[in-house]
Amino acid sequence: MASATADSSAKILSDLNVNAGDWPPNLVKNLHLLHPDQIELAKMLLVLRQSHLFQHWPEPGVEDKRKKAFFAQVAKLNSCYPGGLAYYVKNAKELLADSKEGKNPYDGFTPSVPTGDKVLSFGDDNFIRFEEAGIKEAQDAAFVLVAGGLGERLGYNGIKVALPAETTTGTCFLQLYIESILALQEASSRLSQGTCQKEIPFVIMTSDDTYSRTMNLLESNSYFGMKPTQVKLLKQEKVACLDDNDARLALDPHDKYKIQTKPHGHGDVHSLLYSSGLLKIWHDAGLRWVLFFQDTNGLLFKAIPAALGVSATKQYHVNCLLFNEKQKKPLEELPDSLTVMDMKLTSGRLMVINVEYNQLDPLLRANAHPDGDVDCETGYSPFPGNINQLILELGPYIEELKKTGGAIEEFVNPKYKDASKTFKSSTRLECMMQDYPKTLPPSAKVGFTVSKGNHYHSATSGEMAIYRANSRILQKAGVKLEDPVPQVFNGQEVEVWPRVTWKPIWRLTFSEIKSKLRGSCSISQRSTMALKGRNIFLEDLSLDGALAINSIDGAKVKVGGLIRKLES
Repeated sequence: MASATADSSAKILSDLNVNAGDWPPNLVKNLHLLHPDQIELAKMLLVLRQSHLFQHWPEPGVEDKRKKAFFAQVAKLNSCYPGGLAYYVKNAKELLADSKEGKNPYDGFTPSVPTGDKVLSFGDDNFIRFEEAGIKEAQDAAFVLVAGGLGERLGYNGIKVALPAETTTGTCFLQLYIESILALQEASSRLSQGTCQKEIPFVIMTSDDTYSRTMNLLESNSYFGMKPTQVKLLKQEKVACLDDNDARLALDPHDKYKIQTKPHGHGDVHSLLYSSGLLKIWHDAGLRWVLFFQDTNGLLFKAIPAALGVSATKQYHVNCLLFNEKQKKPLEELPDSLTVMDMKLTSGRLMVINVEYNQLDPLLRANAHPDGDVDCETGYSPFPGNINQLILELGPYIEELKKTGGAIEEFVNPKYKDASKTFKSSTRLECMMQDYPKTLPPSAKVGFTVSKGNHYHSATSGEMAIYRANSRILQKAGVKLEDPVPQVFNGQEVEVWPRVTWKPIWRLTFSEIKSKLRGSCSISQRSTMALKGRNIFLEDLSLDGALAINSIDGAKVKVGGLIRKLES
């Protein structure tokens, strides 16, 4: 039997014109178990110097099913990456070599503060003008949520979109996003005086970790009021991990027949959209815009209409939503943050691009900014932060993806043990969706819209930011509110404003919210108010307690007078 097996393996190698001594003995013994396509994959791995993957293989007859399963995974990894594993390893070797040598990815760039007139102040005439323009455009937009990650960094084992945006109503992020899109859909139809509402497409990019749980959240809640046909889930695949600077593929520490994999990053959303055919469908349907956003931003839709209006008015191909950021924050508080700046190449070309925070300070110090990134006279960094909310014009976006297939420039970020540059743990290539503008030609119109206000860094400060924003909106509209008071939650001091929240259907834009307020209204700091319904009007309301209104469609509710909490 052993002789027959050896003869079979020898014939296979002969047919491949391969010397048996060039192949790992453990693989050679098992060749007769493999299909021709699996043998070709083995040949490819050996050409890529990945023979270590077979060192542990036992004799034929032992764990044969797992050996075949190994090649099923290799086939999937090979098919899911543009150019296959050969191109992945090639890219990895180049990037790892640059990282090991400490090569500066911004050599030849000179940074400067981005300029322009794109700073919006909520509620002023300019903001209202852009907001109205954005509402008109919303019916010709599609929304894309990248939600491939879990909430493990937050101490939460579920999907992040299932977390509550605020605890007054318990509305989760996914529900908030869907209700906001539906409110935009209705407002856009109302403003354009359309006879029927155009359904706004909503795409969610998931991963193996989040796909089934996201689908379950949608189905168990009837898609939060959105038609199931409006929602499309795409799933990104993971990429192979790398064990060392030679780009040797890493085996899973818990399964010697499985290559360890990790997420490739949310930059995959571009290739997924392109390969899915959705972009062409949207273009043929007359859509003009694609809006990208991430999974836990409870304030996003307060800025989306105005930012979309900026894109339409200024005819931007790419518009990044930014915020003013205070510096001197510990880097661990800014895990997903970026900053935006103008970068001039030695060729003279000027680009508006994103720079990771861990790269920003050394970049500035090396280019005539000896103090690095410090707050200026405004109290904020002169370089606005990017919250990874992008607005792309669909036509130019499709034309660019026809050239690239949606491939985004990759990077690698290995964690080294010491000066020898050996890895603490495996790494992988990654890409980010906000790096899309780096592929664009000089003629592309890339801009940004800055919303005044600081970024929040935790669930607690994120919830308080929602109450603060809602309170400030009401203040801007004429409601009198008491000043916030500082309180400590889980060791973190935050400003506590009245716990004010409303469903997007109440009204999404500043002008429409203002139309719901009449007379002289006031809210005390200790108050809580939650509104759900289209036609709720606050008229001469003095609130010093709790007010929750849930009105049915068609009902008109007026609330006024004194509402006071009973003292015990």
